[in-house]
Amino acid sequence: MKQLVKTLKHYYLFYAALLASLIALGLQIGGLETATHVVLIVACAGALFPLLWGMWQDLRTGTYGIDILAATAIASSVLLHQYWAGIIIVLMLTGGEALENYADRRAEHELEALLDRVPQQAHIIRGRKELTVSASEVRKGDKLIVRAGELVPVDAVIMEGDTTVDESSLTGESLPQPKSADDQLLSGSVNIDGLVTVKATASAEDSQYQQIVALVKNARRSQAPFVRLADRYAIPFTIISFAIAGAAWAVSGSALRFLEVIVVATPCPLILAAPIAIISGMSRSAKHGIIVKNGASLEKLAQAELFAFDKTGTLTLGKLRVEKITTYGQERRSEVIALAAGLERHSNHVQASALLQKAEAEHVKPASIKHIREIAGKGLAATANGKEILIGRLLLLEERNVHIPKTFKASTHNRTTAYLAVNGQLAAAFEFEDEVRPESKTMLQRLRAAGVKQFMMVTGDNRITAGAIAKKLGIQQVVAEALPGDKIQAIEKVTTRPIAFVGDGVNDAPVLTASDIGIALGARGSTAASESADVVIMQDNIMHVADSVAIAKRTLNIATQSILIGIGLSIALMAIFATGKFLPIYGAVIQEVVDVVVIFNALRAHTGGRQ
Repeated sequence: MKQLVKTLKHYYLFYAALLASLIALGLQIGGLETATHVVLIVACAGALFPLLWGMWQDLRTGTYGIDILAATAIASSVLLHQYWAGIIIVLMLTGGEALENYADRRAEHELEALLDRVPQQAHIIRGRKELTVSASEVRKGDKLIVRAGELVPVDAVIMEGDTTVDESSLTGESLPQPKSADDQLLSGSVNIDGLVTVKATASAEDSQYQQIVALVKNARRSQAPFVRLADRYAIPFTIISFAIAGAAWAVSGSALRFLEVIVVATPCPLILAAPIAIISGMSRSAKHGIIVKNGASLEKLAQAELFAFDKTGTLTLGKLRVEKITTYGQERRSEVIALAAGLERHSNHVQASALLQKAEAEHVKPASIKHIREIAGKGLAATANGKEILIGRLLLLEERNVHIPKTFKASTHNRTTAYLAVNGQLAAAFEFEDEVRPESKTMLQRLRAAGVKQFMMVTGDNRITAGAIAKKLGIQQVVAEALPGDKIQAIEKVTTRPIAFVGDGVNDAPVLTASDIGIALGARGSTAASESADVVIMQDNIMHVADSVAIAKRTLNIATQSILIGIGLSIALMAIFATGKFLPIYGAVIQEVVDVVVIFNALRAHTGGRQ
């Protein structure tokens, strides 16, 4: 009963029209012609008034749809006593809406599966006791137990135990992943076969799974404004339809001829094909771990002609290691490492973990740091043992009038470099090495094959490092040493549109918002980047940028194809029915078949095609 009520709720208009048709058919067979007509008139009116009300609301907001053709066909059928033609048109419209509803619900299935799997509880260790608490009570640093078959409640790192986990709902990876000590566990993944003791690396609200849920809810709330594609054809199609119908009426002198033409001009393909294709495309993206926030984003993604990329963590692995340390002041090597590690211990930047790893490798204890201040996009300032400490870009040191010795040459530091200053004197330069992602070059080749014409690298890194990476990947345009504001300016100067920007960090959030289409690598990127972006790739694999473009282009092609097929068939049928050789009821039946064909063609966007 519960399922029946749920089904009726989603498809009640179609079922009401179908029920009225069956009742009318029974009355017709029973010879009760007047009663038959009354039932059909009521059913047509019941569909017509909501249609007219919707048209009125559209006009009040300044938008113009193509429902006028459907409304005219239904009204004309009733006025010209072609009641069965009218009810078939009603069935066609409500049936099309039911199909759209079905496509919408099927498209959301993958998203709803995520919401159903939100971790609810955790086994936390307090002292010698194990307590079961709500997942929302877990805080960073808490020690937890995760048993076999349980969801990982928050992002964590394994302290003790070995297991395998199912991460399919997060990354799309169908095979269980082996995990052991020091391995990361993502919230929402399933611990398959072993008890592990873990340490929470984030609270529930900051964990991977909850970030996905937030994105999913945002995607669900977004309407697919892809009807704009249909709007490009709506006015010409409406004009052509009324012109052919009016000409047929004028030549024949019969209003019935007008109806015969209008019946086959009902715009169901134009109304439904594009949204169904978009919803299906968004669903297919979600299955591949790509969250597209709305239909407009999918359309712009398909049309993007220029792709700009951040470097560190996007085109490269973002796992820096300290390759070289050059000291300049009186501080010894161990002292500058201790100061740098102490400062960066409070930072989330990729350079921070590299410096901490270097300190650990050389058995250097990070210095005790006080009064840490972040200087956006440039570095950190603090005090340590009464000394004023700076670490960051060379620009920061120049702005703070740090003394640079004559022996210093910036050109000798041809990698990503962080500079340390102590009491206004340059003390050390830390050079970092980063690796190009193995899939970056193939991803760019796929984008070129898909029709993307230009590529840019926009990065805060130094020109030498950025240029070397760009050369390896065949990227011609490079904007280096760019602060967040500089990245926005670089994007705004580009005349090629639409432009897509791909990034992963907090400093990319502004440019992700400013670009026509922002794509965030959300697997290990910041919440700010994910929230600012139009598309979030949940897997740490930049190849999915090319996948997202392929899905978007296929979706757009299918949507356009569905609309054009519907228009072409409708115009051909209008020409045939303008001859007056066929009754309106036949046109209504044929148009119903055309509409179903077009809608099911649009549903193909949910599945893959040839690569």
